[in-house]
Amino acid sequence: MNRRASNIFRRGPRPSVRSHPVEMVEGLEHASALDRVIRGVSTAVRRTLRPGPAKDLLHGVPFGHPAHPPLTDLPMGCWMSAALLDLMPPTAGTQRASRALVAAGLSTAVPTALTGLADWSVLHREQQRVGVVHAVSTATATVLYTASLVARRRGREAAGRTLGFAGLTALLAGGYLGGHLAFRQAAGASHADQIAHLVPLGWHDLCPVTELPDGWPVLRRLGYISLFVLREGDDIHVLADRCSHLAGPLHQGRVITDDNAETCVVCPWHGSTFRVRDGSVVRGPATGRQPAFESRVAEGTVQVRAIP
Repeated sequence: MNRRASNIFRRGPRPSVRSHPVEMVEGLEHASALDRVIRGVSTAVRRTLRPGPAKDLLHGVPFGHPAHPPLTDLPMGCWMSAALLDLMPPTAGTQRASRALVAAGLSTAVPTALTGLADWSVLHREQQRVGVVHAVSTATATVLYTASLVARRRGREAAGRTLGFAGLTALLAGGYLGGHLAFRQAAGASHADQIAHLVPLGWHDLCPVTELPDGWPVLRRLGYISLFVLREGDDIHVLADRCSHLAGPLHQGRVITDDNAETCVVCPWHGSTFRVRDGSVVRGPATGRQPAFESRVAEGTVQVRAIP
């Protein structure tokens, strides 16, 4: 073997080049260069958007699931419809319809962006890195469609169509990143244990009642599931411990009383607040009810069963 061939074998395999879209997006998850921007923007959003009804509305708490994903259908639907019309032979009717669709998409872009910003500010760092590029892509699409509408209204239809197709390209890129956030990184999905699939029917022994301090949450396990357990006198409240927002440990959270004098637990990670009685959401960013259990004491042993 000559020296040149020997050197080739010593080098080992070359680093893989990220060419598949998923691999490139996974690279964004580790792009720490974005962190300075992320810290500044997320801090500003949290300072501006204080806990309360407005914040809960942006997260989608009244609807039972995040508000941002369904809202994205509005601008995307309008702008994709405008693109289809732009591919047809131009007539006065199709041009008016395209202008109306572009304008309608722009009018829905603001609430869509606000709900997305609220959700993004309480994500994990890897999710925020993908999310900030997603936001830049969709913001670019909005700017391009704004320019497209201006051009169309000035009678420059060809320029308006070109800007519209450029905006659609940025929009589809942003949509792909949004899909990665939702389906690969599970942003917006419930992270609570799905007890209906993991807990058999009937009552199950949990622990001796003497192990439970009064008024102080503790962690107990039922098979594979971690449980938040709180005793208040003779009442024992049991919830799935992994917060439905991003799996924060509820047993490490604060126990408070809400405006209706009901006992609640506040997730230590992002402040989601649940009633311990039934796991219902009091404050976001969580939008889904925390899985809850019925409890009873039999011969000194706490028994639980899943609430259907």
